[in-house]
Amino acid sequence: MEQGTQGNIVVRRHGREESQEDEERVVDLSGQVHLLPCSIKFNGPSNVSQYFKPKPTVEGIESEGLRMQEACFRGRKLQGASISVPDGYSGFVLGKKSLGKRNLSDNSDGSSNCWEMNAKYKSFTYWNHDSLPSQDDAFLRCFHWLSVAKSMHKPATAEDLVSAAAALEKMN
Repeated sequence: MEQGTQGNIVVRRHGREESQEDEERVVDLSGQVHLLPCSIKFNGPSNVSQYFKPKPTVEGIESEGLRMQEACFRGRKLQGASISVPDGYSGFVLGKKSLGKRNLSDNSDGSSNCWEMNAKYKSFTYWNHDSLPSQDDAFLRCFHWLSVAKSMHKPATAEDLVSAAAALEKMN
């Protein structure tokens, strides 16, 4: 069995304790985060806003409650939908936290798995290449698992325990 990578995520800026005022100053990228159906083998600065210009669809389509958009990326037409992060969850842009030389020496391989929050978002746009976004997309369907997980891990109430005990008695 393969061993997973361990690390931690610090949800505060620049490794210091964060007050409510600091949290409000964190850059909010809501509506500016995009999930594209492609992979680009480049990691560096790019003037994306000059080339990637999403706009609402001409027809103003709102399909299945999704606000549709269209854009072109590298000559390919994309169709997207803006969605909100589900209630109770948050989206974060993380960056690898730089550690001092003293802390780096603690890691046997010299790497660090400590991350910090650089920005946050409550909404983003996901894009499809060959089809209009819909509630049937695998990406959107994965959000249904959040409610399943929540109900599975919900603490039992006294009423739940009484009804479970009654059900057990009927079985015996």
